[in-house]
Parts: sequence; C-alpha cells; structure tokens
Amino acid sequence: MNATPRHIAMFSIAAHGHVNPSLDVIRELVDRGHRVSYAIPAALADKVAATGATPVVYTSTLPTDDDPDAWGTDLIDNLEPFLADAVQALPQLAAAFDGDRPDLVLHDITSYPARVLAHTWGVPAVSLWPNLVPWEGYEEEVAEPMYAELKASPRGKAYYARFEEWLGAHGIDTHPDPFVGRPRRGIVLVPRALQPHADRVDESVFTFVGSCRSEQTDPGEWRRPATADKVLLVSLGSAYTKQPAFYRDCVEAFGGLDGWHVVLQIGKFVDPAELGELPDNIEVHPWVPQQAILREADAFVTHAGAGGSQEGLATATPMVAVPQAVDQFGNADMLRSLGVARHLPMDHVTPDRLREAVLALAGDPEVARRAREIQEQMAKEGGTVRAADLIEAELPHA
Repeated sequence: MNATPRHIAMFSIAAHGHVNPSLDVIRELVDRGHRVSYAIPAALADKVAATGATPVVYTSTLPTDDDPDAWGTDLIDNLEPFLADAVQALPQLAAAFDGDRPDLVLHDITSYPARVLAHTWGVPAVSLWPNLVPWEGYEEEVAEPMYAELKASPRGKAYYARFEEWLGAHGIDTHPDPFVGRPRRGIVLVPRALQPHADRVDESVFTFVGSCRSEQTDPGEWRRPATADKVLLVSLGSAYTKQPAFYRDCVEAFGGLDGWHVVLQIGKFVDPAELGELPDNIEVHPWVPQQAILREADAFVTHAGAGGSQEGLATATPMVAVPQAVDQFGNADMLRSLGVARHLPMDHVTPDRLREAVLALAGDPEVARRAREIQEQMAKEGGTVRAADLIEAELPHA
C-alpha cells in the first residue's frame, strides 16, 4: 500500500516490553515517508529516535523497569498508577501537539491519554497490542471474577469514580473497562498461536500480525563457541530479574554439563559475584542480544514474557517457561499447550528439575517438529509490513 505521507502520532510508556514491539512498525512507517511523532518519557527517547521518528518527551510518574517492586502486590496497585499518570500526562501531551495535530493516533494499550486526545481531535485511533487480547466472553469468564472484590472495595470504587469523572470531563461516556480493553481497532503484535481462545477473538477489531521484531530492534551479534554442541539461553527479561537464587540453581543445573554452553542473562540488579565460581561453559551478562543467541540456541529458559515467548517461537527454540508476573503465567500455559515448552513454576524450581526439563525438550523430535510448524505459521502472519499496511488503511482520506 502506498498511502500519501501523513502525520502519525504514537504514544507509549517507558517500559521496554511495551515500546520494543512497536519500533520496527514505526521504522517502516517512517521509511514509507510518513512523519511520525512518538510520545515517550526521556528514558527511551533515544531508542525511539533511532527509528527515524521524532520523540515527543513527556514526564511520567509510572514506576520504571529500574524499580519493578514499586508496582506493589495487589491488583489495584497495578491500576491506580496508570490512571494517575494519564491525568498528569494529558495536559503535557495536549500542549506538545497544539498546532500540530496528527492525522492518526497509534497507542500502546497503557496510554490512556492517547485515546482521549484522538477523541478530542476527531481523528481515528489504532491500538498496538504487545500482548494477548480479550476474546468474546472474556469479561464474563475472566475479568468479572478477577475484579469483583476490587470493585466492591472502597479503594476500587474510588478508582472507578475517578476514572469515569476524568473520561466524562473530556466528553467520553464509555465505562473505564471497555475504554481500556475494547478499542475500536487493534493490531496485535504477537502471533495468533499464543492467543487463548483465538477462534473467539473478534477479528474485525483485532488483527494478529505476529512478531514485528528485527535485528535492528535487538542489535548485537553472538556466535556459538566452537566447542559447544548445544546452546542454552537463560533470561528472565529486563524487569523481574532480582533472582540470585534462581541463577545459582541454573549454574548448578548446567555447569559442566557435557556438550552444553550456557548464556545466563542476570539483569542489572544482581552482582555476578553472588553466583559463586562459574564453570567454563557458562557466560554471565547483565544484557545479551537475545534474538542473535536464540538463532543459535537449542533451548531457552524464559520468564515467558510476550517478547521472549514470540522470539522463542520465531526461532523454533524449545522453552522452559518460569513465569514471574502478570501475563507470563498464561503465556507459559499456552507455550506448554502448543507442545514446545515445559511450564516450571518458580516455587518448583530446583537444579535437577531445570536440567531434566531442558534435556527432555532438546532431545524430543516431536517438540522440534511442532516448533518448526509454528515458526512457519508465524512467518505467514505478515509481521512489520502487514502491520504498516493495516495502519495506512486507517488513515483518513486526504
């Protein structure tokens, strides 16, 4: 599709798991000649600028990947910060685009101000989903039981009252739940294979385009050592990495394992010295070029975040899923049901169980066959190019 170049505005938060999935799509839109403004806190502005988009920097009050514990532990603890941030960010963003309104708004699912601005400006909004989407019946089966106690509590009632008042002040009479979870149009940046009840998803609203990540999104090179018959990557992502005991279990499980070379990503919160003396077949880093390693890997121990899960599927790498939070538990179960992973809960982890799971997966030809099958299915979903085509189709006629 060759649309007339237009001004497109993207809105997101300072979280790698929400920004990274969109970057290749933004780069493609810029390459097609569109002017893209990308509203983002300063921490990720350079990453956005590398796509060719113009960062529109705003101040956020949300906890960052540097302090994941700041989110708290209760469900309401994970809701209130997004509303509070939206209320304070909206005036900043409205001022930033004053006199330069876009033709189309793109937004991460967490960016509530973007939908308010699109409504105010009278331009279409398209949601870019970096994770799973609600299916028909989701509210009754999942959301209502999950939120019932919260909605009956004083704190929950106050939250919903604030949210409805904020929306109403900007001319939006939608209830907060569908405002957040039921967009007019959603482009889903994960493979359909990961989606629960995919046959019940309204595909007139949500379109799955699969993985939109490339080497530019996750730069870096890695080559299998000449002495390695097998390669294992262990990574819990970027946020939930304060797990020195887990990493010590990995060292014990795989240290000296005949023929195996292990890449252990431990994040920035753990000192490698906490892991003790490392065997020669284990390398430890705070960060690694994950996609480059997965292209060489024979197995992947992962927290089953949306990004890691789809990268494992895209490279046909068998996975041991050790979920840490939020949607990772559902992803772990989906990966297991696809026949390409084991789900090992964190409180069940031992060196013996880790080792047994990795060796069983890597040695199973049926797992390898199924992984290749899913990899081929994903390649047909269209990825970045299809996502950009769908976005251009939403641009208003000039």
